[in-house]
Amino acid sequence: MRVPALLGALAVLSALLYRLLRRRERERAQVLFFPVEPVMCARPLCARGRGPCECGLWQRERAACRLCALLLTAQRTLDVCVFTISSRELAHAVLVLHRRGVRVRVITDSGHMALAASQVGNFRRAGIEVRHDQDTNYMHHKFAIVDGSILLNGSLNWSSQAIYGNKENVIVVKLPDIVNPFVEEFESLWNEYDPSKFIFSPQK
Repeated sequence: MRVPALLGALAVLSALLYRLLRRRERERAQVLFFPVEPVMCARPLCARGRGPCECGLWQRERAACRLCALLLTAQRTLDVCVFTISSRELAHAVLVLHRRGVRVRVITDSGHMALAASQVGNFRRAGIEVRHDQDTNYMHHKFAIVDGSILLNGSLNWSSQAIYGNKENVIVVKLPDIVNPFVEEFESLWNEYDPSKFIFSPQK
């Protein structure tokens, strides 16, 4: 191969490699901002995008829809550690995963799980494992971990007010150095909030 042709081929190869690396970097981290317009984004919930949608409404590019879609990539596990869980859309995604056989574990705040709009009761009735704190301080985390390798973390409570009204954010990260400490924190809380360790009648 002549030198000019070789240089041209190397230039094309370098450009392709650069694009691939940039794409992989984007896939490792992204940011979602809220609020979004109040449009149901259930298309990803329906047979993984095939067939008729359960609700008939979907918006692939909206932050709420992208959040649902990220949750629904779970193949083995979904660990949710969120202060308030009242969003029907996000709760529906969790229930879909549970029905698919994904192991779902939920940690939430004891005070907020008893609110009228809370979806925690629906989780428990479906057979999803739920644990909570037992003190006067808040369990105030707002993160989820997909398959032990994708972290969804930010200011967003899983509520309609947060999704459709508040200024909120969720950072999506696939970097092990960041994800693994959250995995450890979840496991620590899961052990701490084991119901067998609860003291229901504390001594005064």
